[in-house]
Amino acid sequence: MIDLLRHYFPTLTTTQEDQFAALGDLYTDWNSKINVISRKDIDNLYERHILHSLAIDKVLHFKDGTKVLDFGTGGGLPGIPLAIVLPQVHFCLIDSIGKKIHVATEIANAIGLKNITFRHERGEEESGKYDFVVSRAVMPLGDLAKIVRKNIAQQQHNALPNGLITLKGGEVGAEVAPFKHKASVYKLSDYFDEPFFDTKKIVYLPL
Repeated sequence: MIDLLRHYFPTLTTTQEDQFAALGDLYTDWNSKINVISRKDIDNLYERHILHSLAIDKVLHFKDGTKVLDFGTGGGLPGIPLAIVLPQVHFCLIDSIGKKIHVATEIANAIGLKNITFRHERGEEESGKYDFVVSRAVMPLGDLAKIVRKNIAQQQHNALPNGLITLKGGEVGAEVAPFKHKASVYKLSDYFDEPFFDTKKIVYLPL
């Protein structure tokens, strides 16, 4: 499955490839104890979870030194794959479910990630400032924007203004409608050839 990642990310280093390769066994092992990925979907880990997470890097390649909050990370997605490909970007992963944060922490430690921290907390409790907040199908866009607006730093570092980048599936028109003059929608089929991505999107909302 590393070939799949290498196809879309041809500049991966040997260390990064080794880290990605290790995720298969780590997630399979932990998922057998604590369900962080649908059991029927674990065989599709690299395409439907890891590559899906990395779509954020296709929409915006965070500059070195960027601070990113992964809101509702679950078992570490999209934060862990992004932290692998962006070793000079700092990621803080939060989730309200302690056992999921435990899994994500153990996996990140096992592959030696140094640019990542974890917190067991609700999003409302997080007070830090970040350039971007990322999430993967956690809650409706409007609800998420209300919670994380307080966490967006004012100083700009990247090609897009600071804000929220969220991975979504299916129709997003109703969610985006209240933000139609601000939000941007990116089709993942523009970046990846696999049929899985035909209905997947990223919504970017500057905050």
